[in-house]
Amino acid sequence: MKLPKTFAEFVGNAHVVEGLRSAAAAGRLPRSLIVLGPRGAGKYTLALMLTMALECERQPREPAADGRELAVFCGECRNCKRIAESAELDAKVEEAVAAREEMRETDKKDTRVLVQTHPDVLIVPPDPPQLLIKLGQIRTMIGRAQYLPTEAPAKVFIITSAAFMKEAANSLLKLLEEPPNYVHLILLAENLGELLPTIRSRCAVAHLGALPVEEIASLLAERRPEMNKSERELTARLSEGAFGRAMRFDLAEYAAARNDALTVLQGAERAGDHTALFKMTETYRAGAEGQVKTVALMGALSSLLEDMLLLQAGAGERMRNVDRRAELQRMADTFSFDWIEGAVRSMDAVQSGMRRNLLRSLSLDALAVELEGVGRS
Repeated sequence: MKLPKTFAEFVGNAHVVEGLRSAAAAGRLPRSLIVLGPRGAGKYTLALMLTMALECERQPREPAADGRELAVFCGECRNCKRIAESAELDAKVEEAVAAREEMRETDKKDTRVLVQTHPDVLIVPPDPPQLLIKLGQIRTMIGRAQYLPTEAPAKVFIITSAAFMKEAANSLLKLLEEPPNYVHLILLAENLGELLPTIRSRCAVAHLGALPVEEIASLLAERRPEMNKSERELTARLSEGAFGRAMRFDLAEYAAARNDALTVLQGAERAGDHTALFKMTETYRAGAEGQVKTVALMGALSSLLEDMLLLQAGAGERMRNVDRRAELQRMADTFSFDWIEGAVRSMDAVQSGMRRNLLRSLSLDALAVELEGVGRS
């Protein structure tokens, strides 16, 4: 990921971003802040940019239209450059995981994945393979929060996911209750419901809203010229209003996951015929690759079920998978609202099983068989 050079280059939600910059310039940026928005809305990008504005050695300012001062960053000082090195988060996480794999078995258990390219900025990503924020990560963060910043005006902690282990979430409350006045905690979340009410009540919330489909399609025409018009429009719908997701969206990869999701739904239509289904689920192996593939399948299945609900409600213009409308209309006419609701609950059970490291192929087989037992219209 390449960080924008200025806040003006950040796409969308200008009012929210300006409000945060104004608060930072006035020294009133909340100590505990939730940046809320869909995947790909720019939450992590904005968190890094705000961090650079807080820690920039030059502390530059620029005027807003109403005369307020807005925080900016130079991008050239030592603090800015080191913080910007964390932009490629996936690569940094891979490095940390690889380093952990080189350790002795006894040390691996006590080592959690953290990213730190600046001594006063700590980034806490979900820890593989469960991809959860774990107790050890939060304990490390709390321990480091007890020490004054060494090279910057503040200590900043960025937690990149709201998927906490229960013990980790409870431990975080200790820091939220009495954060030192030199600490800023930025928590990224797609859904406030993922967080404990006690965490939500102790944080301010900055909501990055979805962008209109037309705006994303227009931006894609400029920045992804290899796409044709129909591909741009489909990508804009599937990205759910998140420009960053649209820029990275791989239509071929999504189509593969969607085909598997359709196999699950078709299996439910043809009760008793599991041939195609079992052949498909055999490819969902253990390990990180299988987990990524399963997450993609669950995402595609969720998208298809939502589109079926929209079609049932007569709101087909809002559906995302417009290129499969005829097939989804048939399924919307076949399956009842209660069936779709039951399918969503069954998906939740699969995702819960994944967190407990159950075999993915068996979980998916169980999902498909369970879907057959839910009532139809």
